[in-house]
Amino acid sequence: MDINMTASRLEALGNATRLRLYRLLVRAGESGLSMGQIQEKLGIPGSTLSHHCRTLVLVDLVQQERVGTSLICRTNYVVMRGLLDDLTAECCADEACSSRVA
Repeated sequence: MDINMTASRLEALGNATRLRLYRLLVRAGESGLSMGQIQEKLGIPGSTLSHHCRTLVLVDLVQQERVGTSLICRTNYVVMRGLLDDLTAECCADEACSSRVA
């Protein structure tokens, strides 16, 4: 994964509200949640939610799909796994891992 994209994704998750939103969507699974459901669960104004969702969509951590009148948000699990793999790929690359790290 490109280091600049990794940095952008981590930056997007570096905001407490966005991290709460992302964790909520990860827990929701592949079916995702509507914007209304997310707003209700997080207790934040719609405009604030839209701003934070857009930030996560721009770095491809979240995908949105219009279903009827609802906008459904879902975690992009492929990107999430890639980000985690990128963060751990070089763990202890320059020395053997101790039992505390492995």
